[in-house]
Amino acid sequence: MPLLRVNAGADGPVLHGAGNLEAEVAQAVARLAPGDPIILIVHGFKFSPASAETSPHDHIFSLTPARTCWKALSWPRHLGFGRDRDGEGLCIAFGWEARGTIWRAWSEARQAGLAMADLITMIRRHHDGPVDMVGHSLGARVCLTALRYAPPASIGRMVLMAAAEFRAAAAAAMASPAGRTAEVLNITTRENDVFDALIEWFLRAPTRGDRALGLGLPHANWLDIQIDADRTRAALDRLGFRIPAPKRRVCHWSSYLRPGLMLFYADLLRNRETLSLNRLRHALPREAEPRWARLRPHHGLFDHDDDCPVIPEPRGPGLLQ
Repeated sequence: MPLLRVNAGADGPVLHGAGNLEAEVAQAVARLAPGDPIILIVHGFKFSPASAETSPHDHIFSLTPARTCWKALSWPRHLGFGRDRDGEGLCIAFGWEARGTIWRAWSEARQAGLAMADLITMIRRHHDGPVDMVGHSLGARVCLTALRYAPPASIGRMVLMAAAEFRAAAAAAMASPAGRTAEVLNITTRENDVFDALIEWFLRAPTRGDRALGLGLPHANWLDIQIDADRTRAALDRLGFRIPAPKRRVCHWSSYLRPGLMLFYADLLRNRETLSLNRLRHALPREAEPRWARLRPHHGLFDHDDDCPVIPEPRGPGLLQ
């Protein structure tokens, strides 16, 4: 089975359901062929594996999610898993307690990151190759915390989508033993500016005046990709990835819902020799658009369209997911 479901427990990582996690990891890794990827996927705010109603394992982490929520797009399937093909590798869906207030989830994200670092250490006992990561929103905070405490050279590439974290924390993670060899693709969009600003307004930054990762991070092993910019989409089109223009000025979920983006991320993780950081750096625009570039005085914050429809708050995952 290409999908292993794991959660952050009180004392470290645990299987989603009954069983011995290390035994399951050892068996799953033993079935991999040389070069097969291991990709950890991490959700953000408002999910909780504690109940079926809010569980990411029945939502974005499912190979066949129920279409009861407009954001229920299968990450594993779009990243190339569950198709019964050679070389798929192993997808590990990592759930954590992200319900409650944003302040509680912010604290829980760090604890979940420590549990994920323990999981990576466990994988390392059975597998010599690196682990890759995909995280959205507060899931990026989980990933960066794990990077900071993971074993040296244990992380390959990370795709962070609309990351809810500060630049100083990311810089500290990149300076760690695992961070010095990892590569990070930071997916940004001016559609997320409101959410970045909320992070800066309501959460305590590691250093005074620090900014959210939506404004990027200068680092040799880090590449910011502003996926709503026309020049970026034109450059991606030349590389073979057709990404439609955004239809909204504000959307926190477009970094994985917009058609073509998850397939782009799959290639970033599976074809890194072709899509090297150097090639991407030379192909993509060097400067991002400034914050609030997508907001204009004569427009409202939310336009009604089909890309990210305005709907009532769902009972499951919701705002700042």
